[in-house]
Amino acid sequence: MPKTFTHETLQPATKPTLYFIGVTTGRSSIRTVFPLWAEELGLGDVEMVGIDMEIHAPQEHYRRVVEFLKGDALSLGALVTTHKIDLYNAAKDLFDEVDPLASLMNEVSCLSKKDGLFVAHAKDPISSGLALDAFLPAGYWNEYAADLFILGAGGSAIAIDWYLNRPERGTDRPRRIIVTNRSPQRLETMQTIHDAGGTDIVLETVTAPTAADNDRCVAEISEHSVVINATGLGKDAPGSPFTDEVVFPRHGVIWDLNYRGNLLFLDQAHTQKESRDLRIEDGWIYFLHGWTQVIAEVFHIDIPTSGPQFIRLGELAASTR
Repeated sequence: MPKTFTHETLQPATKPTLYFIGVTTGRSSIRTVFPLWAEELGLGDVEMVGIDMEIHAPQEHYRRVVEFLKGDALSLGALVTTHKIDLYNAAKDLFDEVDPLASLMNEVSCLSKKDGLFVAHAKDPISSGLALDAFLPAGYWNEYAADLFILGAGGSAIAIDWYLNRPERGTDRPRRIIVTNRSPQRLETMQTIHDAGGTDIVLETVTAPTAADNDRCVAEISEHSVVINATGLGKDAPGSPFTDEVVFPRHGVIWDLNYRGNLLFLDQAHTQKESRDLRIEDGWIYFLHGWTQVIAEVFHIDIPTSGPQFIRLGELAASTR
């Protein structure tokens, strides 16, 4: 059985090990996918271990995990999911090096070791962008002048906002970006990072304590808009950020960053798929890009983001579903 630790049960690695820091890591497909990928990529006798932590865990729990990973010789690195912002804020003084995106976004999604240094990376800006581009055609925003509506203001939302506001995208960017969250503090952080990028795209932040508040906000966006569930609801906790009374934008693209769990958000979208002409995507391609980006960094190998090898890795992963 794959190993799963908590901050209290960490044990020294007996072989080169990649960790997965999340909430319910034992349920993730990566636990069965990783051995197939390790063989395909020629990683040798390596292991993956999950570390489960409660959402918004105490700072000392995050520090204990980071100190263990930093000090254990065969612990090579980790992918961080739900805890990206909290772990970074609790333990940033423990990193020997912080990459520019992690510093800008105040989050960490990947931990690695290189040349004796323990390094924090923010990979989400790249992996979320690759996933979005995989199903959203180039020129989409120019063609429709649509809005981007993100539920949740955590690390994934910040990463997507950054990716779509890069100057090299030219005018192929959303007309405006609307983000809702229950926490005003998270929204303030996202606004600060957005403004630091110097973009001319308007970011509208809305404190939305209830699902009904989110319903009202999404009702005001334009046709063809992209709606993203970046809350973790449906995976890390049950439910949806919307009520069953929600009305999705006509001709909208509906994306849940989750691919497992009860996925109520996607169920709600599917009930309106025909009547509202929706395109619906789950988080599978995001899963593939997220993990391959981290594996490449931790094991210091090149993994292409498209082409035959990436397709092969996707096929191996799909075979476990």
